[in-house]
Amino acid sequence: MRVRDQIPGEILAVICVIAALFVVFGVVLPRGLVVLLVGVGAMALIYFSGVAYLLSRPGWIPPSMEKLPIVLGLLFPALVVGVLVYSYRSLLTPAAAVFALGLLFVFLYYWLVVPLALFQTFRRRNFRDDPEEWPAIAVVVPAYNEEGYVGDCIDSIRATTYPGPTSITVVDDGSTDDTYAEARAHAPEDATVIRTENRGKHAALNTALEHTTAPYIVSVDADSHVDADAFSQLIRRFFSYDDAGAVAGNIKVANRDSLVTSVQALEYIMGINTFRRAFDLVGTVTVVPGSLGAFRRDVLDDVGGYSGDTVTEDFDLTIDILRHGYSIRASTGIVYTEAPDTWRDLALQRRRWFHGNLQTLLKHRAVFTDSRYGLLHRVALPYVFLSMSVLPLLGVAILGLILLSLFTGGVGLLLQLAIFFVVLQVLLAVLAIQIEGEDLRLALFTPLTLFGYKQFLDGVLLWSLWALVRGERTWLRPARIRQRDKSDGSDGNGRTEHGESSRREP
Repeated sequence: MRVRDQIPGEILAVICVIAALFVVFGVVLPRGLVVLLVGVGAMALIYFSGVAYLLSRPGWIPPSMEKLPIVLGLLFPALVVGVLVYSYRSLLTPAAAVFALGLLFVFLYYWLVVPLALFQTFRRRNFRDDPEEWPAIAVVVPAYNEEGYVGDCIDSIRATTYPGPTSITVVDDGSTDDTYAEARAHAPEDATVIRTENRGKHAALNTALEHTTAPYIVSVDADSHVDADAFSQLIRRFFSYDDAGAVAGNIKVANRDSLVTSVQALEYIMGINTFRRAFDLVGTVTVVPGSLGAFRRDVLDDVGGYSGDTVTEDFDLTIDILRHGYSIRASTGIVYTEAPDTWRDLALQRRRWFHGNLQTLLKHRAVFTDSRYGLLHRVALPYVFLSMSVLPLLGVAILGLILLSLFTGGVGLLLQLAIFFVVLQVLLAVLAIQIEGEDLRLALFTPLTLFGYKQFLDGVLLWSLWALVRGERTWLRPARIRQRDKSDGSDGNGRTEHGESSRREP
């Protein structure tokens, strides 16, 4: 399955929608704000065009200029801030100032990353190192109650076009459905399919490692399916960087037939894949996703394999590898995953993710104060901490100020500021979508990344933090679409019939 190719009609439709928005702005907004929006839009067009032009010709750019995108990424937002403050210097109340600063902080969080992702995209086009001999890889698939999914996953692995030797190991981690039988039915004769008692995903992966000898390990979640050239894209990156210990795959949302899944598709582009591209530049990708990731076998042995200390063993393992001095890169190898299609199931999924991420940050808190960890200490983990601390609090503050303005007045000014930042965010989203080669219509969901969806995720994060403080270990598992009508022994709240699950699958 590939992301649908963009056609001129779609691009024209998005342009028409943006043009229509500006027409509406011209009618309902003060002329000064319209001029400000048009001016910032023109600056953004010049900025992106200039960066794209320079970076598409890296052959004549001196090595000392490699930080050029970082410089431009800082200068342009600074100019926007100056214009905004000057334009509203006489109108900004304390509440409006906090509201504007909150939105500005969220905007800068993305703005500093997207240009770096653009740089990485151009840079990668000039570096393509194919090995003289493709090494053997072992594909490991942990599975727990994945009936209806694991068969498709194995079929997609068998359909890949990796040039080197490939083996498949599937570990059924004590499933209570027909996962094992389905895996056996779809696996090739030379594959290894193992059934164990339920001990958690980390244990299933370590069991798979015990049954493999290949120098490179590729992990694939049982509910995902990989693109035909995904493994080749992953392994190629190891031969571009001698110090690479792991390579992350590129996750795409497969189901996009509702608001909740479409906005997740945009989130994966702007908030996950774009960040991986940016951090790839300095070799500090912070998460090699369980749905698709590749590892050098000797590196896994060096760090002791997968740990069960957190419920996000992929994040935990990635930080362990970085702490051991290896770099971690991103690839364009695509894996498709099913996103939760209800708000309740999305909340359960993110509660689990956030809980595990907080656990991992606490486990590796020494990195924050130890400069020996280099970029992991100075850039990577601080950025993760920022996304899980300051940004959620700002999201709550923004929502609170909106509600407060309904009773105290000042809604008009807040609305103007909100529209201003939405337009800027749309520009970022369009660029990120173009970098990923995705459907431009996803840009229509951009306002939700600032209002609505963002506050929903912030609330889930605060819920996760409270659960961590209370020491809760209850495992919350969202419903699977294909299994929704089947009894899975849950109590309706995502918990197992025993109230606490030992299953630790992210």
